[in-house]
Amino acid sequence: MPQTVRGVVARAKGEPVSVENIVIPDPGPGEAVVAIQACGVCHTDLHYREGGINDEFPFLLGHEAAGLVESVGEGVTDVEPGDFVILNWRAVCGECRACTRGRPWYCFNTHNATQKMTLEDGTELSPALGIGAFADKTLVASGQCTKVDPSASPAAVGLLGCGVMAGLGAAINTGNVQRGDSVAVIGCGGVGAAAVAGARLANAATIIAIDLDDRKLEGAKKLGATHTINAGDGDVVEAIQALTGGFGADVVIDAVGRPETWKQAFYGRDLAGTVVLVGVPTPEMQLELPLIDVFGRGGSLKSSWYGDCLPSRDFPMLVDLYQQGRLDLDAFVTEKIGIDDVEAAFTKMHHGDVLRSVVEL
Repeated sequence: MPQTVRGVVARAKGEPVSVENIVIPDPGPGEAVVAIQACGVCHTDLHYREGGINDEFPFLLGHEAAGLVESVGEGVTDVEPGDFVILNWRAVCGECRACTRGRPWYCFNTHNATQKMTLEDGTELSPALGIGAFADKTLVASGQCTKVDPSASPAAVGLLGCGVMAGLGAAINTGNVQRGDSVAVIGCGGVGAAAVAGARLANAATIIAIDLDDRKLEGAKKLGATHTINAGDGDVVEAIQALTGGFGADVVIDAVGRPETWKQAFYGRDLAGTVVLVGVPTPEMQLELPLIDVFGRGGSLKSSWYGDCLPSRDFPMLVDLYQQGRLDLDAFVTEKIGIDDVEAAFTKMHHGDVLRSVVEL
């Protein structure tokens, strides 16, 4: 039977969110109902509320989550009721041109639940990133559930569902940071701080954290930064070069996603170095660059989608590292809040007061 639960809904562009009753259908073929235990408040949720993703209101927000599988539909064999899972928005299809070429982390046809969750009056909801996890329960495609160690903290490991994975993966997967490399990370919010942690996991020798906020720079130090640069104190490129023998960093990760920060990343890397863009630009942003500089500096210019992660591969590994004390996911949890506190969490996030507010249900 369909269930009625609480969920955080954005009804119109720019309006405050509200906690409303939503209806969760029984899972159909290939689907699962998950009882949410924790869900991080991510910038993407705010983008949905502001109409920055699309205008398919009303939205059921939340996507960075962990919980327990409650029930599954016909044909589901990868998870079963009682499994502790992290939700992901890359449920690979196994059939698209990326998957058939052995690159499922680029899957171009990821799966979502076929059925719709609704408001009590029958209005269909658009779940954020196909998940909608600011709710007691949500309906997803079973491939969006990645089973991990059930003894792990839901508030911490749920963050792998989006922002923390994006940052870790930007360093480890997209940037391919190697032992002994020098790495610079521009922007040390949740994603950038995770990129710092990823560079540390990869045993980079020099890890430079760059931000305008000294609070974020102090946080980056705790996660592995060996040096910090306040971007308001002078030329960022010169500062990176001064810390890398005058050459620039092997890998520079732009976790802001603005033309000016991308240029800093481009010119702040060593010859034949790598630039990774993981911060999300807005549609109107334009980049102008001398083509001879692109040619002359060589190397790689990359964008990182979801940290180029493969959830079935990366989530269990990273949870194991967390359980071993080698990856401090707890450091990303600034506060734990209730489902009624999401709007206030958006304000704190906008002001840079938190790495992550995490809703516990």
